[in-house]
Amino acid sequence: MKKLSKKKVTNNFLKCTLLKNFFTILTVTKNCLFLGYNKETTTLIDSINELGGGWTVNHSDTVLSNEFVKKYDAIVSFGYRHIIKQELLDSIKIPIINLHIAYLPYNKGAHPNFWSFVENTPAGITIHEVDKGIDTGRIILNKMIDFNIIKNKNLSFSQTYKILINEIENLFKENIKQLLNKDYEGHPQIGKGSYHNSKDLPPVLKSWDQKIYNTILDYNNI
Repeated sequence: MKKLSKKKVTNNFLKCTLLKNFFTILTVTKNCLFLGYNKETTTLIDSINELGGGWTVNHSDTVLSNEFVKKYDAIVSFGYRHIIKQELLDSIKIPIINLHIAYLPYNKGAHPNFWSFVENTPAGITIHEVDKGIDTGRIILNKMIDFNIIKNKNLSFSQTYKILINEIENLFKENIKQLLNKDYEGHPQIGKGSYHNSKDLPPVLKSWDQKIYNTILDYNNI
């Protein structure tokens, strides 16, 4: 077998290096900011990192500044505890996408998994754009979920919460490319729906592990 000269080996190495650098340049890095839950509490951060196409994820659960968010190509909020101000929304050119375990416009705000049962409003999940209100932005995707509490009287709030989290994570993963690349059509929320803050929880709720059916009966007797 004929041996390659050192010059040819060097030239081949340089060509390979140039090709590698060329394709690296072609792969444009896209940055996603994930607000709220971290890698220990949601699988979505890993899903975005593993998506390919140059996507990388940074995580934050602190208050945002206008300058900080401008460098991102997509922003996802899931379990984020801070109000996003209109000033910040106006400073960026992309929508912030929020994941909410309620069938909007019902049960905006805190503890939707509780209020959907005791007020007999639709339970479900919604992925929507963030606006100046709380969970009032344009709906991108939603899904109603019927837990049939009359039939499933032993279901607890903690059990239905886990189901809702799993459902909304799956909905996000099924549409992950469209959501990150803003390849979707949203629509305004229809109707007033309902809203609750964290202080609205009644004393009948003593544990998230208590049975929903019995809690509904106690709530209606208040």
